[in-house]
Amino acid sequence: VQLQASGGGLVQAGGSLKLSCAASGRTFRTYAMAWFRQAPGKEREFVAGFNWMLDKTYYADSAKGRFTISKDNAKNTMYLQMDSLEPEDTAVYYCAADSTAFTSTPDYDYWGQGTQVTVSS
Repeated sequence: VQLQASGGGLVQAGGSLKLSCAASGRTFRTYAMAWFRQAPGKEREFVAGFNWMLDKTYYADSAKGRFTISKDNAKNTMYLQMDSLEPEDTAVYYCAADSTAFTSTPDYDYWGQGTQVTVSS
């Protein structure tokens, strides 16, 4: 499975961005997909994800009420709509996929290359 993340950029606080993660290859093996982020000097942290087979979504507390994860099965693409962005959301955002289980820890089989999100105050 290959993942291609896009959609990052520079936005002012309170603004919005929509990230995309296009999956290709043996996508039928994908059980779960998720977004993680990593700020400079910090560990990679879970943002949002879903169990593809059960169609269940999960959010980190920091993302609840502001971010929305969605998917387009026909396009094998996952999205992350981010609203009310804050400077603390500045990080490189990664999409990830796993062939066996959903988890909020960064133990995923496949990773995209990351897309930079910068929120100015």
